[in-house]
Amino acid sequence: MDGLLLFAHGARDPAWARPFEEVARRIRLARPALPLQLAFLELMQPDIESAALQLAEAGCTRVHIVPLFLGASGHVRRDVPPLVDKLRAAWGERVQWLLHPAIGEQDALMQAMADLSLGLLNAGSANEGHAP
Repeated sequence: MDGLLLFAHGARDPAWARPFEEVARRIRLARPALPLQLAFLELMQPDIESAALQLAEAGCTRVHIVPLFLGASGHVRRDVPPLVDKLRAAWGERVQWLLHPAIGEQDALMQAMADLSLGLLNAGSANEGHAP
């Protein structure tokens, strides 16, 4: 069974996590039977090991790890691969851990950000002369 592990940076301010929690909520609405966990690199819980344990205990034999980072920062290049290697070593053949590229490097997200930016520009142009 496949599972999905969304992996974000984390922050001291709990409000920072709201967009990531919303992404997880929307995925759960779209695929209610899909085992899904949201985990954080630092400062927030659960961490990747705790989230991975939940997915493995739910019966997942293949887990897709999606780093919710806009770019391949030092964390994505330097910190995330060893964490995934640790999961692979701990779970052996029982669970396959598939690390995907950072979400911000995905063409669909880059296009969505471009479209949103242009939409805001167009909305601003349409509202010119109507400022309060």
